[in-house]
Amino acid sequence: MVEVMIEIEVVYAAVDRQVLRTVAVSMGTTVRDALLKSGLNAEFPELDLASCPAGIFGKVIAEPAIRPVQAGDRIEIYRPLLADPKEVRRLRAAKAAEAKARNQ
Repeated sequence: MVEVMIEIEVVYAAVDRQVLRTVAVSMGTTVRDALLKSGLNAEFPELDLASCPAGIFGKVIAEPAIRPVQAGDRIEIYRPLLADPKEVRRLRAAKAAEAKARNQ
């Protein structure tokens, strides 16, 4: 029987560069297996593809070891945020309030 192959994309954005790789996988391949097949861990040794959070087109996949990929999917590998967005906004608002108080 002929194995049906589909193409997907795997993307990762490190702090200093981004990589988008097209990968051919067999039908029924899981998100986790597609990540491992991408080989991005060779370019980014700090990346643990066996356990990193991932999503498809911006939606987090709860169980990447179970979810099969579909032709044309773009799998995104997520990394931890460098700063908490809420904390950054709070600090910016406090700084703006302080500047406003000085100018009055």
